[in-house]
Amino acid sequence: MLKRFSLLIMLCILATPVSAQLQLFACEPEWAALSQTLGGERVTVYSATHALQDPHHIQARPSLVSQLSRADLAVCTGAELEAGWMPLLQRRARNPGVQPDQPGYFAATDQVSLLEIPQQLDRAAGHVHAAGNPHIQLDPRRLEQVAVALSQRLQRLDPAGSPYYQARLNQFQQRWQNAIRDWEQKAIPLRGKRAIVHHRDWIYLLDWLGIELADTLEPKPGVPPTVKHLQGLSEQENISWIIHSPLNDKRPAQWLSERTGTAVVELPHTVTALPGTDDLFSWMDQIITLLTGHAK
Repeated sequence: MLKRFSLLIMLCILATPVSAQLQLFACEPEWAALSQTLGGERVTVYSATHALQDPHHIQARPSLVSQLSRADLAVCTGAELEAGWMPLLQRRARNPGVQPDQPGYFAATDQVSLLEIPQQLDRAAGHVHAAGNPHIQLDPRRLEQVAVALSQRLQRLDPAGSPYYQARLNQFQQRWQNAIRDWEQKAIPLRGKRAIVHHRDWIYLLDWLGIELADTLEPKPGVPPTVKHLQGLSEQENISWIIHSPLNDKRPAQWLSERTGTAVVELPHTVTALPGTDDLFSWMDQIITLLTGHAK
């Protein structure tokens, strides 16, 4: 009875007409999608990048400076993913609220534990992030942790909307937790299988699903594959997939596939990266469907 009453209250809150109170600047599409999901009609969300842009390498265009100058909250990945452009935008925007360590700057990676934190930094190791692997969006468990923290930040910046934001968070969590259980059930046959990935952005997905990382097409993070390295990979055994994203050059994966017979699977690294991945749920649905459909 109490649960039904709480649900009724939540529905009433969500149905109450509201107007946008916060301007949000999202560094990547996944955070734009999450921000809109949690903020609903109380936020206006601008995505600084689209799915077919590499978030490591973005131009600090005047249009981005203009958007950030008006933002109440910048939602980014952090962990140096945007180190090549976000600090420059922050300086040029002259918006004190969205500077590091201010309430108007939110780094998703600050809300979760990170994998692959290097013991020591060495330029010879390739493009290694000092804080750890930043690609946390590919683990739905961590994404939920980010959602909770982001909702709290929205409530801090817009206290009048706190009941509205909390209701939307509750609604999202209920759907997301049910979806995670469904995805994990479908992915049971994938546990223990081995994959070669193009870049180490898939580490969190593999960790969640219990898939072993056999190797990477890149000899070092951010370093393009060489023929010598690919020839060495062709000797790997019991590989179920060669995984890459729409951002990656398809030729190395195809070359290796032709010599080993291993299936190449192009997975969407974020929302809208492939057709039919317009929101967080359909995006993760497609990842699980593609992996299970090509498993061997």
